[in-house]
Amino acid sequence: MSIARKVLGNTFIQFVGKLVTAVLSIFVLKMISGYLGTSGYGEYTTIYQYLAFFGIAADFGIFTITVKEMSQDSKRIPEILGNVLGLRTVLIVATMALAALSVFLIPNYAQTMIPMGVLIATLATILTLLNGTISTVLQVHLKMQYSTIGLVLGKMASLAYMAAVVYLWFTDDKAQGFLHLMWAGVIGNLVMLLITSYFVTRYSPIRYRFDYVFWKRIFLTSLPYGVALVLNNIYYRVDVILMTLILPHTQPVVEAGVTTDVCQQALCADTEVGLYGVGMRFLDMLIIIPLYYMNSILPTMSRFLEENRDKVRRIIQYSFDFLLATALPILVGGFILATPIIELISDASFLSGVNHAFGSDLAIRFLVFAMLFSFINALFSFTLVVLGRQKNLMYINGACVIFNLVGNFLVIPHYGFRGAAFTSILCELFILIFTAYAVKKTLGFNLHLRTAYKILLSAGMMGGVIWLGYAWAADVWFGWQLSVLVPLGALVYGGMLLFTRAITPEMRALLKKK
Repeated sequence: MSIARKVLGNTFIQFVGKLVTAVLSIFVLKMISGYLGTSGYGEYTTIYQYLAFFGIAADFGIFTITVKEMSQDSKRIPEILGNVLGLRTVLIVATMALAALSVFLIPNYAQTMIPMGVLIATLATILTLLNGTISTVLQVHLKMQYSTIGLVLGKMASLAYMAAVVYLWFTDDKAQGFLHLMWAGVIGNLVMLLITSYFVTRYSPIRYRFDYVFWKRIFLTSLPYGVALVLNNIYYRVDVILMTLILPHTQPVVEAGVTTDVCQQALCADTEVGLYGVGMRFLDMLIIIPLYYMNSILPTMSRFLEENRDKVRRIIQYSFDFLLATALPILVGGFILATPIIELISDASFLSGVNHAFGSDLAIRFLVFAMLFSFINALFSFTLVVLGRQKNLMYINGACVIFNLVGNFLVIPHYGFRGAAFTSILCELFILIFTAYAVKKTLGFNLHLRTAYKILLSAGMMGGVIWLGYAWAADVWFGWQLSVLVPLGALVYGGMLLFTRAITPEMRALLKKK
């Protein structure tokens, strides 16, 4: 089997697994957003966004560097895995302890469910990070279907627990129900880790090793990329945290024995985060696609870099076309069908003009543009890692963090999540421009855009058909709208790609090549 087919096959398997978990996540999102409401779901979102800051510090880019190390010397996989497992466990325990302690010191969170939620969810994050550590072995062997099995079964276990909480155990006691929703994540991630561990042992023993010289070397190697990832995570998630710190939270008010939630200003933190969080959750279901793809391509690029840089340039060109061809139809379809998408994945109360002037459908229309840029960013960011240019990535992400912080401080008090979403678009575009320039300067080549124009034309044709269909079926149930328009759009898009020959003979030959 050709390397291209192995890479795309590995990516496809992960994509299918992610598609299954995305469907399960839709059930989860719809269930808990309806159960908790906009303010409750805002606190739920805040917990995981808060922990993500510390989680990425525990990773520190070690996953990507580990895959690269294992790919270059497969005989040392057990040694590398054992030492990386030891190093990351130390980082995980330290960062999660810091997260659990510091959340109780933030005054804005004092009267919310956030501190206790973080305390429970740290366990889920620890299990996720350990799972990611051992799955590097499967990534190197291009056997991520086994990791995907663990991911899907873990998600199913979590969904079953959540359903019991929402519909059986705590239908009226949402405070206790909220905490048990946190425990559902812990149970699901434990199932995932156990299953992944079982399959990893087929290729390598899982034993802790404590070679501190190796720890030092791998840590210093990953340091620039780790700092870049931390900075990337800050600009990606800081808008949610800033909204919870800048805007007032909903306060319970008791009148005549009846408790109601009241926000003292037009923009309320938990409500804004709740509306924004649904849109971000939709984006999170998609953003994993380029990461899966680039993690699959990383071992191949690392090997080819030593042999022939022309092959690396070809991989970059094909990857650019592939990622653009994947992202553009999502952008077009997501922008047009944002309203029925929100009705599908969440609750009608999250739509614009129902309970709030601006709803989660508007968040999706903003975020799909950020998604497009982030798809291409993944290509250039990973390429810089392969080229050993992690410092470039660190400086670019650092500049973007400054831009993001200043921008969000200016716009969030006046525009809430709308300002945060627009700032995210600008940040992703900023990173795209400078990472592309850094790769071009290092490798000395230009991307060919002939195929990109064909992809753009195909996506435009698809968008026209979906827009006309949506206007015609405006009063039809959202389920029928999506079940008809999404397959129709995919059919038009696929047909146009073939008609315009955006899928080139060279690409087809590459997949068949022995």
